Amino acid sequence: MISVENLTKRYSAFTAVDDVTFTCEPGTITGFLGPNGAGKSTTLRMITGLTSPTAGRTTIGGIGYAELPNPGRVVGVMLDAAAQHPGRTGLETLRLSAALMGLPGRRADEMLERVGIADAAKRRVGNYSLGMRQRLGIGATLMGDPQLLILDEPANGMDPEGIRWMRGLLRDFAHRGGTVLLSSHLLGEVQATVDRLVVIGGGQVVAQGSLAELLQRQGVVVRGLDPSGLRRALEGAGLAVDVQPDGGYRVDGTAEQVGRAAALAGEVLTELRDSDGAGLEDLFFELTSASDRGAATSVAQLAESRRTN
Repeated sequence: MISVENLTKRYSAFTAVDDVTFTCEPGTITGFLGPNGAGKSTTLRMITGLTSPTAGRTTIGGIGYAELPNPGRVVGVMLDAAAQHPGRTGLETLRLSAALMGLPGRRADEMLERVGIADAAKRRVGNYSLGMRQRLGIGATLMGDPQLLILDEPANGMDPEGIRWMRGLLRDFAHRGGTVLLSSHLLGEVQATVDRLVVIGGGQVVAQGSLAELLQRQGVVVRGLDPSGLRRALEGAGLAVDVQPDGGYRVDGTAEQVGRAAALAGEVLTELRDSDGAGLEDLFFELTSASDRGAATSVAQLAESRRTN
């Protein structure tokens, strides 16, 4: 299990990470999302012992990363696939990882086969495509047969086949009881892969929970013969109205509230139904659109309202 408790990082007067708390349980894949500058990378660096927190603590299986006697045998970490030495071959890169973990050199050959780049084993990493570097980096994380994985943008640069391969690998890892913490900007891929989400904005956690729970959206979809008149009626009744791409309205309210508002204004409805679940992209922008420090409180309140409505 990965545990993050009241984690804070300040740089002089600037707070990059502010009282962040979450856990990643065995058997799950947790997506860690946020806009650029939200504090994701700093949080991951603190979890993996590369940056010291100002306050709070993080543990891997109940132990701080720096206290792990052989970290690669417990947690596989890939924060930057491009950081691999360009002058080494893929095989040399993984043999070095094996040596650092006290593993036999043949483990490197096995892992290159597993991640699908055995035919490039003797090519220099500087000549690899970004997708190949990602596969090599994932291979390095799996070298020590860890129980946990921490991955930052692992699908970046991969083609559709590679992304599908990675998704299957992570699901199989979690199915066998492993724990995965995954940061990515590919929201569609995150939605197709993870079980849980932690969303960070302005250095603070603005939402967390199961994917299904956070994507659940309250409200109704409504259409009428006179769209502009219907919108005026709904807004006049104090109901929040979002225009949908197909021209309908999503309204934060019950079917009864919408029906009464329309009837009082003499508006004829052509459709009134429960809203479908929102996509991850909608949720992401809703939760992080106010991610500056001054808006952090309102964002947290928005997340709370989504959980309680």
